[in-house]
Amino acid sequence: MLGKHVGSMTAKCINKALPSNGGGMPRMEVRATSSGTLAGADVMCEATYQSEVISNGSWVGECPNSGIVMTADGVATFRANGCGNMTEDGGIEFRGCVIFETVAPSLSSLNGKAHMYTWDVDAEGNAKWEIWEPA
Repeated sequence: MLGKHVGSMTAKCINKALPSNGGGMPRMEVRATSSGTLAGADVMCEATYQSEVISNGSWVGECPNSGIVMTADGVATFRANGCGNMTEDGGIEFRGCVIFETVAPSLSSLNGKAHMYTWDVDAEGNAKWEIWEPA
């Protein structure tokens, strides 16, 4: 069950094809530049994640501690994992878990929790990231 909504960001994504992992299934690296609010603070975010198609046709992705959130009083890092599917219009929708680590006072309420997220990207690379704390 989802708890309190704690973040909303919009992003622009740039994709890069990666070599497959031996099985011939597509892999991709995505660089996302975001802005919005997180834990009530205005933030900017930079992240790089990788995703790949698995045997059932869905995508599995991870951002292995390669996300940075910047706010007026400090920074945070995050790691995320999720799975998703292509949309009819050529975009992709991911659902997953994100864990933040920060010493910034404005973001400190994020520490020690596994947050749930939606990450929806349209065919032009415009994304929306919504984040909820656990219930």
